Amino acid sequence: GLRATFMPKPFPTLTGNGCHMHVSVWSKDVKNLFEDPKDPMGLSKLGYQFIAGLMHSAEALTAITNPTVNSYKRINAARTLSGATWSPNTVTYTGNNRTHMIRIPDAGRFEFRLGDGAANPYAMQAAVLIAGLDGIENKRDPGERLDIDMYAEGHKVTNAKKLPLNLLDALRALEASPILRKGLGEPFISAYLKLKHADWNEYATQLTDWERRTTLDC
Repeated sequence: GLRATFMPKPFPTLTGNGCHMHVSVWSKDVKNLFEDPKDPMGLSKLGYQFIAGLMHSAEALTAITNPTVNSYKRINAARTLSGATWSPNTVTYTGNNRTHMIRIPDAGRFEFRLGDGAANPYAMQAAVLIAGLDGIENKRDPGERLDIDMYAEGHKVTNAKKLPLNLLDALRALEASPILRKGLGEPFISAYLKLKHADWNEYATQLTDWERRTTLDC
C-alpha cells in the first residue's frame, strides 16, 4: 500500500529528494586530476576551477538540475522536522559541510548538491561537465570557501549569489547562458525551454485554495 517517489519535495515538513553528484576528473593513465596533497582540502587548482565554473553558471544549471515547479520548494525550503533541509539556496562552496551547494568531503573530489530526484541524469551530467570545463578553460576562481552553517548563519553572507526562486527564473537564466547554449546545442536548448515554459504556463494558470482564501475579499 506504499508508493515510492523521487519527487523533489513531496512533503513540506520533510526533507526532499536530492540527486547529488560526487565529481572528479581522471586522466587516461588513471590519475585523479582533482587531487593535490599540498592543498588543505586535497583539491587541485583544476578542481577549484571546475567548481568555479559550476558557480559561474549555477542559475542556468538549475533549470537542468532542478527541472520542475516542485523543485524550487526543495532548494528554497524552510527548516524541516529534522531541523535542516539538506539542500542549498545559495551559490557557495565549503569543506565537509552539508549546508552549501558544493561540499569537499575528501581529497580529490567534491559533492555537487544542487540536483534533485526529478533531474534527467544524462542532461544533468552533460550540463555539469560543460559548466565545469568552462571554469577550467577560463581559469575561473571560486573565491574563498565558506566554513559556516548556511542555515544558521547564511544571512551574514552578503556577496553570495542566490539560486532561482522558481522554475521561470531558472529558465530565463538558461535562456541567457551562452555557455550552456553552446555546450548543449541550440536544438536541445530550444526544445527544452519550449517544454519547460509550457509546464510553467500550465502551472501558473492554476488557482489554488490558498489564493482564494487570502485574496478573494481583498
